[in-house]
Parts: sequence; structure tokens; C-alpha cells
Amino acid sequence: MTKKKAHKPGSATIAMNKRARHEYFIEEEIEAGLALQGWEVKSLRAGKANLSDSYVVFRDGEAFLFGATITPLNVASSHVVCEPMRTRKLLLNRKELSSLFGAVNRDGYTIVALSLYWKNAWTKVKIGLAKGKKEHDKREDTRAREWQVDKARIMKNANR
Repeated sequence: MTKKKAHKPGSATIAMNKRARHEYFIEEEIEAGLALQGWEVKSLRAGKANLSDSYVVFRDGEAFLFGATITPLNVASSHVVCEPMRTRKLLLNRKELSSLFGAVNRDGYTIVALSLYWKNAWTKVKIGLAKGKKEHDKREDTRAREWQVDKARIMKNANR
């Protein structure tokens, strides 16, 4: 007989990068692990993370998350130096690393962080292989979003 695990109330999402979907076409999404220090995990549990200007850089055949801010708690350990904008290593397998590295170097893509979330006890980051949008593409998206809102309003009033 298997025992079901109790689901914690609330969302598993820690932080989202809403601006990334507005600024880029997301071609592919990949889940990656994140190498963190203890104070960072405590801050993430408190929800003190920001991904707004974060992206992925490659160094020595490894991927690093650059520009993500994790604000330290004021009750964190006093003997540890907390650096909020630290470059954090992404945990990806060799096949994922080589395909992302090739896409960035050959095809002119960029890799942006889309969301940060909990998966069981582990912190995961969803990264996206992205191509930049032009201004007219952004206007098209805004027009489509506004039409969806107007359409919902019309349907609501028509059903009365």
C-alpha cells in the first residue's frame, strides 16, 4: 500500500521573468538545476528572488546563471559573506550543454531564465532558448492580448 504525499498549499513557483516572454520568442524550454549556498536556499524559501535581467553565459564548457538576484535575509548566518548578484552554476548534462552552446554560437540565440521553482526539495530554473523580438512583433502581441480581453468581455455581455 502506497502512502500519498501531502501537498503543501501555495505555489511551487518562486519567481518568474514575465518580461522575457515579451522581449523574446521562446523556441525551447529546458529545466536545469541550480548550485546554491545555504543562505540562498533560505532566501528562496522566503521568496526573495528576482530574475528580471538574468541570462545564461558559458565559461569553460559550463553554463552559469548571470544577473539573478537573491536578496539575503537579515537573519542569515553572520560568518558568511552574502553576495546577492553572484553568478550561479547551472546543472545540465553534457548533451544539453552542447546543444545550447551550439545554438548560441551558430544561430544567434540567447538563453534567458524564465522561472525559478521548487521541484520536491530541489530548486530548479526553467531556461529558454530565445530569439529577440522586433518592435512590430511586440505590438502584434499586445494587439492580440487586447483582442482576447475584448472578446471575453463581448462574450460575457452576450450571455446575459
